[in-house]
Amino acid sequence: MAEIYILWWRQMKRYIRTRSRIVGAIGQPILFLLALGYGLGSVYQRAGEGNYLHFLVPGVIVQTILFSGVFWGMQILFDKRFGFLKEMLVAPVSRLRILLGNALGGATIALLQGFFVLIIAYFFGFRPDNLSMLPLALLLMVMLSLALTSFGAGLASMVEDFQGFQAINNFLIFPLFFLSSALYPLTHAPHLLQLLASVNPLSYAVDGLRYSLITQSHFGIGKDLIVVSATLTVCIGFAVSRFNRLQA
Repeated sequence: MAEIYILWWRQMKRYIRTRSRIVGAIGQPILFLLALGYGLGSVYQRAGEGNYLHFLVPGVIVQTILFSGVFWGMQILFDKRFGFLKEMLVAPVSRLRILLGNALGGATIALLQGFFVLIIAYFFGFRPDNLSMLPLALLLMVMLSLALTSFGAGLASMVEDFQGFQAINNFLIFPLFFLSSALYPLTHAPHLLQLLASVNPLSYAVDGLRYSLITQSHFGIGKDLIVVSATLTVCIGFAVSRFNRLQA
């Protein structure tokens, strides 16, 4: 367990020392909350759907964890490029522990950034409907952070250059985000959009957070937890499989 802790702490020290990452993690959610939360809030309210800012916050939290978690795979590419990963792979430590230590660090960072969004939203006027449901929101955020960080690690293990990793990320991340229910309700959405959202695991993470924070749900919290749990299992399996194929 000491190896896992050391690698986790290494990722945390990297994050703490890079202030630009912290500022960037705060800046983008503020833009979403201001531009969409207030910009479209009146339109959403006139449509009889209620407070759009409250509806939007769970989606922005998931978006922040999504970008942070998947793009964390860049750290593996940096380690590969500068030879640090090769030194770890030839060390008398199992690859699973190396992957866990690094992935837990990335997941912790993604989770912290999700909390930053929740705190920022509080100052914008967001209030959870039921404080007793916050542990469920925390559980969903932890599961999503681990799943997306593992997914990013698996992708980074497959490519050798930064440009290829960014291209694959952009190809996957934006459809996952915009074809989820993060920005709009699915109740009156076109049938095709509802179908695409229903096969998108990110939709269930957003829906679960929305249920735990503002007691609104489209799929039902039981289905949300099942899909998010299955996504976490698949992503961890994918990361372990790809990481084990890395050449030392």
